Amino acid sequence: MHSRARVRRYHEQKRRGRHAGPGKRFGTKNARMPQKVVWMRRQRVFRRLLKKLRATKKIDKHLYHELYLRAKGNQFKNKQTLLETVQKMKQEKRREAEETKLEEEKKAKAVAKKEKRLKKQAAAEARKIAGVTKVTKAAKSSAK
Repeated sequence: MHSRARVRRYHEQKRRGRHAGPGKRFGTKNARMPQKVVWMRRQRVFRRLLKKLRATKKIDKHLYHELYLRAKGNQFKNKQTLLETVQKMKQEKRREAEETKLEEEKKAKAVAKKEKRLKKQAAAEARKIAGVTKVTKAAKSSAK
């Protein structure tokens, strides 16, 4: 019987990332951890997150589809960048909605102002015509 103390200590160090330098490595980076596997894991993380966000109504189906395609097109390095993009896009959507609301209010105000101005002009025109008829009646009566 012999002691496994040294082996346990070695494995503990390995868990902490020791004994993994270039001198200990055989095989290429891709052979040790295939890029395809890394890609598949990342895609699965993104898709799981997007489904969760859609299910909890944090994003609508249109935003989900757009982000799904962008994830497939390798536009996100990790989950954090995807979440940041979601926040940015939602903020942009809110800002655009607020801008359109303000624009509509501005248009309504302009229309009301124009109607008021036209009404005022029509009233002034009516007074002018009434004044002209009074003057012409007075002129006719004095001419008789």
